[in-house]
Amino acid sequence: MSYEALSPGGLDYLPCRYGNSKVLFRGPRRSLDKNFVAFFGGTTTYGKFIRAPFPDLVESQLGTTCVNFGSMNGGVDVYATDPYLREVTGMAAATVIQITSPRNMSNRFYRVHPRRNDRFVEASPLLRAIYRDVDFTEFNFTNHMLKRLQLVSQERFEPVVEELQTAWIARMRLVLSQISGKTILLWASDRAPDETSNDIDADPAFITRAMLDKVIPMATKYVEVVASAEAVEAGTEGMIFADTEAPAAEQMLGPHVHHEISRALVPTLNAMC
Repeated sequence: MSYEALSPGGLDYLPCRYGNSKVLFRGPRRSLDKNFVAFFGGTTTYGKFIRAPFPDLVESQLGTTCVNFGSMNGGVDVYATDPYLREVTGMAAATVIQITSPRNMSNRFYRVHPRRNDRFVEASPLLRAIYRDVDFTEFNFTNHMLKRLQLVSQERFEPVVEELQTAWIARMRLVLSQISGKTILLWASDRAPDETSNDIDADPAFITRAMLDKVIPMATKYVEVVASAEAVEAGTEGMIFADTEAPAAEQMLGPHVHHEISRALVPTLNAMC
């Protein structure tokens, strides 16, 4: 394990906002006045514990400003509900959208925070009726809640997963339909899409190849990056985190994977920009 701290808290992400958006993105704040590529996504795009996440690496290879609109634990809802981010896609030469899990998005069964999508807000009457034996007031995070529901009853959990998958397809199609410019859908994971449908801890969880097939035609391009064994084995090497953050860091894609993502994106972006 590699541990390097610039301060007791690890990296300073210089969080910033753009326009009238209420979402905090990774800084430093970049100018949107000249040609740029926009990067939408969750924690991987944001680059938690990573000094130079893949948007920065792409910029160094592409020679074009790359603006990181990644959101910590963000899901599709961040980009489906923020009008300013739709404006950004019209200004950008291209928009790269990291595929994120449907668990962190509002649906018929539960509601999440509009900006901090991993925060569980409330269960719907329908979900409460299905899980009468569960006290939903004890949950603050979607992952914790979903794991409990699966543990209580796998049979009752299946309709929840189906709803998440159906809602994700609809929300992704909505986001893509609202983007006037060129788009790249990005799969960035240590697993291929077909391997992640039932594992809550997978990143992104609950996404299947069949789901991707329903949204990919709406994007300009699709780039799939499955981390190599060597990059995965490198683990947290080169990551920057405090001692207390080590368990979280071990669950994330490290710098070696970010380099693989950037190398996969650059040829496609070169052709588009």
